[in-house]
Amino acid sequence: MLSVLRNPRLLTREALAGVVTTLALVPEVISFSVIAGVDPMVSLVASIVLALVMSVLGGRPAMVTAAAGSVALVIAPLVREHGTDYVLPTVVLAGLVQLAFGLAGLARLMRFIPRSVMIGFVNALGVLIFVAQVPHIIDQPWVVYPLFALTIAIVVLLPKVTKAVPAPLVAIVVVTVIAVAARLDVHTVGDEGPMGGGLPGLTPWLAPFTLETLQIIWPTALSVAFVGLMETLLTAKLVDDLTETPSHKGKESWALGVANIAAGFYGGIAGCAMIGQTVVNVKIGRARTRVSTIAAGLFLLLLVTGLSAVMSTIPMVALAAVMMIVAITTVDWHSLKPSTLRRMPAPETLVMVVTVAVVVATNNLALGVAVGVLLAMVLFARRVAHVITVERHVTPAPAGAGVTSGTGTLGTASDTVDVAPSAGGAGAVVDGPPAPETVRYDVVGPLFFGSSNDLVEHFSYGDDPATVTVDLSRAQVWDASSVAALDSVDEKFRAHGVTATFVGLDDRSEAFHGRLTGRLG
Repeated sequence: MLSVLRNPRLLTREALAGVVTTLALVPEVISFSVIAGVDPMVSLVASIVLALVMSVLGGRPAMVTAAAGSVALVIAPLVREHGTDYVLPTVVLAGLVQLAFGLAGLARLMRFIPRSVMIGFVNALGVLIFVAQVPHIIDQPWVVYPLFALTIAIVVLLPKVTKAVPAPLVAIVVVTVIAVAARLDVHTVGDEGPMGGGLPGLTPWLAPFTLETLQIIWPTALSVAFVGLMETLLTAKLVDDLTETPSHKGKESWALGVANIAAGFYGGIAGCAMIGQTVVNVKIGRARTRVSTIAAGLFLLLLVTGLSAVMSTIPMVALAAVMMIVAITTVDWHSLKPSTLRRMPAPETLVMVVTVAVVVATNNLALGVAVGVLLAMVLFARRVAHVITVERHVTPAPAGAGVTSGTGTLGTASDTVDVAPSAGGAGAVVDGPPAPETVRYDVVGPLFFGSSNDLVEHFSYGDDPATVTVDLSRAQVWDASSVAALDSVDEKFRAHGVTATFVGLDDRSEAFHGRLTGRLG
C-alpha cells in the first residue's frame, strides 16, 4: 500500500478504480434497501462503514464490501414481520457469530469447496448480474438504446486507445452529461430512492433486552452471518485467482464481523462482499490494494453528503451497460466450450450445472453453493465407495507336506491321493485333510465410511485354511467405520474356525485401530 502512495500513477489508478466501483455500487445498494424494507440512506451509510472498516481490517485487499442483496433477502422477512427495530440486534448478533467464526479458524473449511462448484458460482454470478440489468434496458423510452450503445462502445473501444482513465468512468460521465444537457427522459439513480444529504448518527437500540427478542432474532442472525461469510469467502477466493495473490480468510471473517457490528450501530444494516463490484474494481479498474476500497468508501461518503444531487442524475442505462460488460467477462466461457465439456468428468459437469441452476432459480448464491457442495460430496462418496480392492493370493503347500499313513504320501495342497495297499500289507494311505496352504489378502485403498461398508463381502471365509493374513500395507484406516468393518471381518473368520492376522498398517492407522478395535459393540 505504501508503494502505491509513493507512485502517482498507481495511486491514480487505484483511486479511479474506487470511483468507478462506487458508481456501480450505488444503484444496487439502493435497490437492496428496498428489498430489505429499510430506508436507502440506511444501506448507503452502512456501505460507507463496511467499505472503510474492511479496507483497514480485512484480509483481502481490493475486495469491495457493502450492504449486499443476499443479506437483504435474509433480513426482509424479519422486517416485514417484526419491523425495523429488530434489525440492529440481529446485525450485532450476526457480527458476533462472524467474529467467533474467524477467530476459531473455521474459514479454512473453504478449501473443501470443489472447483466445479466455484466455476458454477462464477458462471451463476455472471447470469445474475446480467439479468439484474435487463429491466433498465427493456421497455424503456427509445432514447435509452442509443445511450446503451454509446456506453458499450466507450467501454469496449476506449481501452484500445488509452488505459490512463477507466473506460467505465468515462462512459458514465459522457452519458450523464448528454442526458442532463439534452434533458432526456431516462430512468436515473435518483428514481431508485430518495437521496437526501447528510449523515444519520448512531442507530438507536429500540428492541427490548429480553429472551423473547433473542428468540426472534437468532434464526435470522445465523442466516445473515453464514450467508455473508460464504459470499465473502467465495469472493475472496475469486479475487485470489484473478490477482494471483493470497488472502487471509480467517482475518477476512472476523473483520467482517467487526465491520457488521460497526455498520449496525452506524447505518443499521449488515453486508458482505459485493461480487459484481469487486469484479469491476479488480478486472476493469485493475485495482490491487486497499487504496481502491478506501477511495470507494470516501467517494461514497462524498456522494451521500455533498453530491447526492449529482449522483441522482446518473442514467441507470449507463450503469446497466457497464454491469452487463462485467457480467459477460465474469462468466468462465472456457468451462462452457464443447471441447472442455467432453473432457470433463460427467459428475463435475453436473455439479457445475446444478450450482448455476439453483443460484439462478433462487437468486441466492450461498444456497446454490451449498447445494453444489452437497451434490459434489454425494457423487464423491459414490465414486470412492468402490476405490478399495481386495486381492486373494493362495500359496500351495510344498510337495511332500501331506498327511501319511504307512508308506503313502498325500499330494500337494489341492490334491487328495488314494494309494492301494501293498502286497505285503505294509500299510496304506488313507484319505485325510489336504496339505496345508497359505492365503494372503492384500487390501488396497483408503478405508473410511464410504469405502469400507462392503469390505466384509470381499473375503472367502468358508474356503480358507485355519490361518490367513490380511495385508493392509497399501491401505489406511481413517475412521471408526473402518475399524468396525475390520472387526466384522475378524469375527466372520472366527465363526468359520479361521484365525485372521492383520499386518502392514502404518503407525497412525495402527494406533487408531488399536484404540478402537473390539470396543465398538
